[in-house]
Amino acid sequence: MKKLSLIAFLGLSSIAFSQNTNTVRQEVKSVSEEKSLLVKTDHAELDAKKKAAEEKAKLPKPYDPKADAEKDIQNLIAKAKKEKKNIMIQAGGNWCIWCLRFNQYVQTTPELKKLVDDNYVYYHLNYSPENKNEKIFAKYGDPGTKFGYPVFIVLDQNGKMIHVQQSDVLEEGKGYSLEKVKEFFNVWSPRS
Repeated sequence: MKKLSLIAFLGLSSIAFSQNTNTVRQEVKSVSEEKSLLVKTDHAELDAKKKAAEEKAKLPKPYDPKADAEKDIQNLIAKAKKEKKNIMIQAGGNWCIWCLRFNQYVQTTPELKKLVDDNYVYYHLNYSPENKNEKIFAKYGDPGTKFGYPVFIVLDQNGKMIHVQQSDVLEEGKGYSLEKVKEFFNVWSPRS
């Protein structure tokens, strides 16, 4: 009976040991898969950042951190009165991929460029560590802190703020919607 008990004990022990070993193997495999997923995610994230940096490097940089925005806007108001146009202020910075994309989109889309040129005096208001233009942004209610960048501030020809537009509603995929941007420009043109 002792031998039978000993055999039963050894048999059960080996089954338990083999199950325990399988559990350890599964845990090691699971940890390995998690690390593999993390590595893949890290690579995908790094690739996306690299592509964005490459795209940003190729796009024109319309924002000037050294500009005297207050003086520039006063000059724009005089020009807007003379030309009977509204003023479109695109606030953001050269650090902002969406700001650069919007500028490029408008400049390279003939229909939008004509719409802007016919109706607006356009200005890129810089917001960056070098120059936050806090006084100007405060004058318009700090829209960048509310909506992010780019953000659009529309002034009439007398310099009165008539609209602030967040940009995310104009987006489509990794760019902008032609119809939405066109509608935005049309609605706030001086001829509307």
